[in-house]
Amino acid sequence: MKTVHTALAMAILLTSCAKTGKIEYPAAPSDSTSYEVFGMTVADPYRPLENDTAAATLAWVEAENKVTQDYLSQIPFRENLRKRLSTLNRYKKEGLPSLENDGKYYFFANDGSKNQSILYRMDSIGAEPEVFIDPNELSDDGTVALTGVYQSHDGRHTAYTISRSGSDWTEIYVLDTATGKLLPDHIEWAKFTGAAWHGDGFYYSAYPRPEAGKEYSVANEYHKVYYHKLGTPQSEDKVVFENPEQPLYFHSADVSDDESTMWVTASGQGHGNTLAFKSLDKPGKWTSLADSQDYTAAPIGVVDGKMYMFTSIDAPRNRLVCIDLARPGRENWVDIVPEDAEGGVLTNVLFSGKDKLIAVFDRDASNHAYIFPLEGGKAIREVEFPTYGTSSFSAGRSTDRVFYSFSSFVYPSAIYSYDPATGESTLYKSTEIEGFNPDDYVTEQVFYTSADGTRVPMFTVRHKDVKPDGTNPVYLYGYGGFNVTLNPGFNPNRLLWLENGGIYAQANLRGGAEYGESWHQAGTKMQKLNVFNDFIAAAEYMIDKGWTTPELLTIEGGSNGGLLVGATVNMRPDLFRVAIPRVGVMDMMRYHLFTIGWNWASDYGTSEDSPEMAKYLLDYSPLHNISNDGTPYPAIMVTTADHDDRVVPAHSFKYAAALQAANTGSQPKLIRIDSKAGHGAGKPVAKVIDEYADIYSFIFHNLGIEPATDK
Repeated sequence: MKTVHTALAMAILLTSCAKTGKIEYPAAPSDSTSYEVFGMTVADPYRPLENDTAAATLAWVEAENKVTQDYLSQIPFRENLRKRLSTLNRYKKEGLPSLENDGKYYFFANDGSKNQSILYRMDSIGAEPEVFIDPNELSDDGTVALTGVYQSHDGRHTAYTISRSGSDWTEIYVLDTATGKLLPDHIEWAKFTGAAWHGDGFYYSAYPRPEAGKEYSVANEYHKVYYHKLGTPQSEDKVVFENPEQPLYFHSADVSDDESTMWVTASGQGHGNTLAFKSLDKPGKWTSLADSQDYTAAPIGVVDGKMYMFTSIDAPRNRLVCIDLARPGRENWVDIVPEDAEGGVLTNVLFSGKDKLIAVFDRDASNHAYIFPLEGGKAIREVEFPTYGTSSFSAGRSTDRVFYSFSSFVYPSAIYSYDPATGESTLYKSTEIEGFNPDDYVTEQVFYTSADGTRVPMFTVRHKDVKPDGTNPVYLYGYGGFNVTLNPGFNPNRLLWLENGGIYAQANLRGGAEYGESWHQAGTKMQKLNVFNDFIAAAEYMIDKGWTTPELLTIEGGSNGGLLVGATVNMRPDLFRVAIPRVGVMDMMRYHLFTIGWNWASDYGTSEDSPEMAKYLLDYSPLHNISNDGTPYPAIMVTTADHDDRVVPAHSFKYAAALQAANTGSQPKLIRIDSKAGHGAGKPVAKVIDEYADIYSFIFHNLGIEPATDK
């Protein structure tokens, strides 16, 4: 359990830190760059760091990593934390079985020793599985990730997508399904795509080949849909859909299971997407079903000439409609799963056999699932879950068999077989983690009041013996943006924090989708400060309720959550002891100029929109609002990676350089820059363990806690 935090213990820690001396930070490449935005002069002295391949930048990265690793190497329990995290991650993981078109069941699994999960298949449930694709064999260090698998409708061929070193760039390969033999087909420079099969080929989406040396930073424009015929080179692939008048749109194609209908969605300039379809049975024009990116329009399939579509059109909390493609006018749409009258947010719908649907709703940020009739009407029954949590279903029209997984903060994913006819769930697979008993922990949902009076939900997780006596370290996590809901989910690395007496708190901030589009919009553009105020209010709640103090409070967030951490530290540096902004959006004035940054304008607005929007962004941009008057800041460790082409590392580089140059007190301001890694998806387990070992070492050291690691 936890170390008791006394004034003496904290004094010893501070004395120990003082003996190590002031950290000497590397001088960052800089110049006198400034620019004008609607009459405002914006200084940008670290502009040279935007060139991530320049010799000066590479030398600075090397020097920064040396400073960070030298600091972390002096923490005596760092290696023991790594060992404990390795143990916590060494458990068997198995994904949902999915019945595919070749009549076999496929599933991912990891025995706990692999960097990447392996795709297996079996002839029937319970049969002996065989390896189908092992991504661990695609690289020596686990940095090639299998990102998608797409079987042709006749089951003869399987396309799969990979990413290298965490990049968003995608490559597509094709296998003979029966034999597993790799075919010569190979697609490069694809992005944000799968493979939609039609006949003897598939549709995919790609950008023009980027300029050498700028693959991970140049703005991505002119996303096109191509058709690739098996056995031909990529150079012969045909463009089947493009919109040269809209270079910033993403285009994604899909095909119905019966190959009668193709549809293309376009997104990138709003929080939703447009949708157009055409018949593949006979020549014809594209027909628009949704022409505004302010709404979601996502088909789940076509049955007998009728499209079933998940949409937010005329339903801010989403609904499922049925559209007769022969009469596609909106006046003819029929509600199948209507918008929830009780305030729940519809998040997913799947076919289940020939006559049923499975609909998943969020209620107060936790999943609830129901069985609905295919023809529409009231729910037949609810799928009963044991506690707050997150679910995932495997079902389809070709089978009445349903599997679902369920997980929560201290419960790793368990898989159940479900009978839609009776409502009975039967445990199929479960997981245990060495030295960890979930029954020792308590999960609660609380509601607190933000600055403007808004009621905000938050989950808290703690050991059952932890009491509100003001001595507990709290790890507060948030995101607050882009319609993302933070549901209760499992992370084995979080268990290290909990078993050392820490409290984990997850705030469901505005900007997410917890309560539908109004909740999302309340945290966007010139209402973005609501998100930061919600996060600050969450910290204040934990202090006011006696769980912790500012000296024991850590905040963390990634990507948009990294922005959240950077902004709230600038606003309330007194409220936190440690801050971990990960792969964050830190330069709000220029974010839209890199890779797909322009895609975030629907949430953020841009500095080019108006004088008011530019000033609003400048007033909270983490990079531009770092104090320089001696105000003490918390200990901060920024994290990023060299292959992050989602939020380019220049954000973190410039922010860290500015932090280190500013007068913000004596607490460390470090940056950890990973190599052969990206924004986070597909990262090998070994790299994840190394990163968390460093993060927790930094946190515990700066909180004055010596963690127990001998579980």
